[in-house]
Amino acid sequence: MLLNDICKFIENKISVKYALASDKIGFADNYDLNIEINSVKVLMDLSKKDDEIFDEKTLIITHHPPLFRPKTPTYTIHSNWDIIKGGANEALADSLNLEVVDVFHAQTGIGRLCKFNGTYKDLEEIIKENFPQETTRIVNKPKLNDKIEKIAIVSGFGLKNPDYIKLAKDKKADIFISGDLTHETAVLAKNNNLTLIDLGHHNSEIPGLYKLGEILSSCGINVEVINKGEPWDKL
Repeated sequence: MLLNDICKFIENKISVKYALASDKIGFADNYDLNIEINSVKVLMDLSKKDDEIFDEKTLIITHHPPLFRPKTPTYTIHSNWDIIKGGANEALADSLNLEVVDVFHAQTGIGRLCKFNGTYKDLEEIIKENFPQETTRIVNKPKLNDKIEKIAIVSGFGLKNPDYIKLAKDKKADIFISGDLTHETAVLAKNNNLTLIDLGHHNSEIPGLYKLGEILSSCGINVEVINKGEPWDKL
């Protein structure tokens, strides 16, 4: 399948119009659009070692824009995948058994407000089953039998933004789930009596990475999702 045809397929399914203006999406360099592609590798982040092992007949799809210029054809699907209906945030909601009812940040389309019918214990069991426990952090942990009805989610970076903490409180969310918790936002949540669950930036985006792989597979080419985990080692 020609690289140009795969690009058209991607942009028909996940339009670039949803991307934030400052986002670096699309091709990482000027590649020959007429080359034949026989496989697609989907990664969260691209390292130089990854780039060295793939040949020119491989298309690399990354979620995060690469921090160097890859020699292997590389295409990034980032904020447009976070924002589009059925994208990364819906995949995160599905992994948590949440029902999406609205957009979280109306101005950008980032995040979702979700309905949950259960207790905190029910939610905790879902998280333990689907996400690594050693990377999950909680601020203002509820009692196990506390009823949970409204949950705000943002795949990736949501917990580092103080304005998002305030927005979750304004929208009367019982819990805000995302990644990238900071000391400042933890204190802010404490002061506002808001529960935060930090799944980790990478882990909160993994459901979306696999969903992206499913969509790409429907074009008829061999697609492999490569989950290398978070980019740091543990002590």
